[in-house]
Amino acid sequence: VGARNCRRFCAIYYNKTPGFEVIHGLLDRTMQLLEVKAARGEGYHIQAADDSTFFPGRCAEIFVRGKSVGRLGVLHPDVINRFELTMPCSALEMDIEPFLGHTAETLLTHDVPMQETIKHQFPAHSQSQAALPSRTPTTKTVFGDMSSQAGLKALNDFLADRSYIEGFAATQADAAVFDAIPSPPSQVFCHLRRWYSHIKSFQTERVRLPSAKTQFVLPPTPPASTNNTSEDDIDLFASDDEEESTEAARIREQRLAEYVAKKSKKPALVAKSSILLDVKPWDDDTDMAKLEECVRSVAMEGLLWGQSKLVPVGYGIKKLQIGCVVEDDKVGTDLLEGAITAFEEYVQSVDVAAFNKI
Repeated sequence: VGARNCRRFCAIYYNKTPGFEVIHGLLDRTMQLLEVKAARGEGYHIQAADDSTFFPGRCAEIFVRGKSVGRLGVLHPDVINRFELTMPCSALEMDIEPFLGHTAETLLTHDVPMQETIKHQFPAHSQSQAALPSRTPTTKTVFGDMSSQAGLKALNDFLADRSYIEGFAATQADAAVFDAIPSPPSQVFCHLRRWYSHIKSFQTERVRLPSAKTQFVLPPTPPASTNNTSEDDIDLFASDDEEESTEAARIREQRLAEYVAKKSKKPALVAKSSILLDVKPWDDDTDMAKLEECVRSVAMEGLLWGQSKLVPVGYGIKKLQIGCVVEDDKVGTDLLEGAITAFEEYVQSVDVAAFNKI
């Protein structure tokens, strides 16, 4: 009947969040152990697919050497409910026969060989242990100091929707940041701990990881600069343990004075607001042209009038809608309304129709 034995690899991630990046990371790690590169053609790649088992738009098909071998994605809520589960799930299922050799495809009408024709040789732990680099002498990264809770939280937030520090595969960037973390993170940082455990499994072959495109771990000491005095040369956090000479103290005070003088020359930001006013007349006999003239005659420092128009209110009465830009420190809405309502012959009331910060 054409029946055959077929070996498949399946994994499910069950947590409060779907964790698609976790199951994706597992696929990448599996392919790396199988020595299959992430590339089209002779390698592997994933592309979007439609499958009722998975949530729409969160399913991908796995191709190895141009052949479909499985799928991964976020399980559909109907599937989760039918198994009486209460939290989201991400699943990965793939055929591993292409990695075992053609004899594993033999139909059951013949004798099925009980051993694989291809065996992957993985480096022994003792061979690669000597290649492991020592701990990075600094814990400072672009996310902050990894010895502080704030730095760990920043890295945890960064990894919330990522499998790796850089790109879609493990690189030397992951290894460098891993070395910057002095001890395994606590359970509070769930995304960081997931990434930490994943990268830890690369320790024996980390020397073969691709190089990083960006430097994420900061050097232990800033490089010496040969340029003239600048803001970067000012050591605001000099150590108190070292006894400084009179000349060093004088130079530092001079640089601090130059820094303060340079900062003081920068113009201060002026906070402005855009205001739209509704000016209501007494009745339909009010001269609206004269009313607008009176409103625009209000002059204050930090006040600039804009466009205006007449808006029908009802029963032949129209109100004046006029905009202006004011400096918050110089002109307030109460002051502006008081100046306009001073024209009692024309103005009945003034309302702020819109107020936006610029």
